Amino acid sequence: MTHGLHYGGSVFEGERAYDGKIFKSKEHTSRLFQSAKLLGMDIPFSEDEINAAKDAVLKASGLANAYLRPIAWRGSEQMGIAARLTKTHVAIATWDWPSYFSPEMKEKGISLQTSSWRKPAPNTAPTQAKAAGLYMINTLSKHQAEENGFADALMLDYRGYAAEATAANLFRVKNGVIRTPAPDCFLNGITRQTIIALAQELGFPLEIDFITVEDLKTADEVFVTGTAAEVCAVGRIDDTTYAVGPITRTLRTAYENMVRGRPYTSVAA
Repeated sequence: MTHGLHYGGSVFEGERAYDGKIFKSKEHTSRLFQSAKLLGMDIPFSEDEINAAKDAVLKASGLANAYLRPIAWRGSEQMGIAARLTKTHVAIATWDWPSYFSPEMKEKGISLQTSSWRKPAPNTAPTQAKAAGLYMINTLSKHQAEENGFADALMLDYRGYAAEATAANLFRVKNGVIRTPAPDCFLNGITRQTIIALAQELGFPLEIDFITVEDLKTADEVFVTGTAAEVCAVGRIDDTTYAVGPITRTLRTAYENMVRGRPYTSVAA
């Protein structure tokens, strides 16, 4: 009977631990609180308490490499659209989840089908919140893509520009220049931010600008990023195919080294 189940009043995070350490734990917790604030929810713990709880859950699980899911939701204290009388409840789960996409898919590149659903305009939904309700169209899009033999869906935004996959941010490479769309109507992923900084550190030219469907058709490389997906090449979008190129491979290797605390700047092509 929770409000979160009936009306979507919940926010969450997806995080990974590598070798017993949660990658960018503080940044994820800060975003959880920002998401809750956007939905008018007050989390009854401090960010430090949530960080400590995540560490405790990971330790209790006995897992060194794991996926973590903190979630905050409005409870069952009030039924109806209004939720002012509800309390905010928090839970943290963790499990073994080696890869969102199989190693084979990641090596040859995943396939994406353009979805018939579009990401909403920022004045129609709290698009900067990692809110459970916003993932409904992503689920519909992924189901549609899977039914047609694709691994995932390409989501366009309300203007018709390429936005993201259903659970990962989008990057396009052309003539050695990386481009990623500005997150003005979809979530600014923490992995996305990490890859942008990493690409710049490695000396790759990078643009933050719109990506049209035609831009994707003429791309040399396409890849997606996310906590679950990590860095994953795209091998096909609809009828257009791509090679898994050197920039994607370089960033993928550098990211794999970074999250495990290994040297990563020497892998640049």
